[in-house]
Amino acid sequence: MIVDDEKNIRSTLTVCLEGLGAEVLAVGTSEAALSAVVRQPYDIAFVDLALGTESGLDLLPKLLGEGANLALVLITAYGTIETAVEAMRRGAWDYLPKPFTPAQIRHIIEKFKTQRHLTAKVEELERRLAEEAPDVEIASRSASMRAVLETAARVAATDAPVLITGENGTGKSILARAIHRQSPRADRPFVITNCPTLTEELLASELFGHAKGAFTGAIRDQAGRVEVAEGGTLFLDEIGEIPPALQSKLLRFLQEKDFERVGETRTRHGDVRIVAATNRDLEADVKAGRFREDLFYRLNVVEVRMPPLRERREDILPLARAFLSTFTKATRPMAPEISAAAAQALEQHDWPGNVRELRNTIERIAILWPTSVVEPEALPSRVPRAAGRRPTVGGDFTVDDVEREHILSVLERVPKIEDAAALLGIDASTLWRKRKKYEGT
Repeated sequence: MIVDDEKNIRSTLTVCLEGLGAEVLAVGTSEAALSAVVRQPYDIAFVDLALGTESGLDLLPKLLGEGANLALVLITAYGTIETAVEAMRRGAWDYLPKPFTPAQIRHIIEKFKTQRHLTAKVEELERRLAEEAPDVEIASRSASMRAVLETAARVAATDAPVLITGENGTGKSILARAIHRQSPRADRPFVITNCPTLTEELLASELFGHAKGAFTGAIRDQAGRVEVAEGGTLFLDEIGEIPPALQSKLLRFLQEKDFERVGETRTRHGDVRIVAATNRDLEADVKAGRFREDLFYRLNVVEVRMPPLRERREDILPLARAFLSTFTKATRPMAPEISAAAAQALEQHDWPGNVRELRNTIERIAILWPTSVVEPEALPSRVPRAAGRRPTVGGDFTVDDVEREHILSVLERVPKIEDAAALLGIDASTLWRKRKKYEGT
């Protein structure tokens, strides 16, 4: 928006801004500016210092009162340091002296876009850090999982929508983030929306934003995830739960990249790549009339199925060790080892909660297990302890495993600790410490 009482300035600035791709409204009075900003939101306003008998300085806080996200640029032919300081104090974002050049206007617009983009990235990063624990990188020894990663790498280079399917906890969101990181959009935001967690009205607002007063509690204009993700990737988690009324709006956005905020008639355009995930059988939902067929095929340009952990058991131990290293990094000098018996138990468990269940199990061990070797006793009761083999010399066991088995076997058949120590070739105090260590495990 341009607010200037000189028609020539309004016309010149309008041409310059429209040449940069902006939609422009030019007005000549404070009243017209306030009336306009109440009707619809604006991103940036150029406000003249002298508006007839009024001062643009007085208008600045009034405009901010109606549009909290509005960036205000004060323009004047009578600029002084004192005026600039006062303008900033009253909420101005920048200050532009007359006469100005198209290059100066272009610089202000580019600076504005850069700041908004960085603000969006910081807000999204803060939200993700608050919601998520650290992830390990995706890696796999499994042929099925390697095929998934190869498909993801190929599709990452395109803008095609991706539908990631699989059971809960298989790592669908981690794969979505990996696709984004490998894409040309990697330096732009990666934004997550969890579809099942919100009502239809709030989910519409979450995705597309809302205008002030659109519903109870909408006290200001608010950009949605689509706008926050501009130029980047929007990840729609559990897309199968999206309400029917929103499915048509999402389909329109996928096809035309156009949308409106809730409670607003202005059509906006978004450059966003969509990656969606679901644990549901969407084809069955389409046949049952619960999910739009046209939306399903628009989302399902490339489908990637995440295999459950029980179908890639060769990944269980590498994942467990990676999680153990992550969760003990801040509290121990070295990550604990996993004994052969514990490793066997981990590999034999079906992990119905998949990678998420394994992650939570290892985090619990990192917090509660006191020794440097993870034994089967460290595992929760839902993970059956494998019948397992007893550690033997020359077998696939750690030195600690063999030592523990040998010391405890000797202690079972020799009644006095001094005699056991002599048999083992160590002093009694050392044996006492080792017995305490191994019997505690």
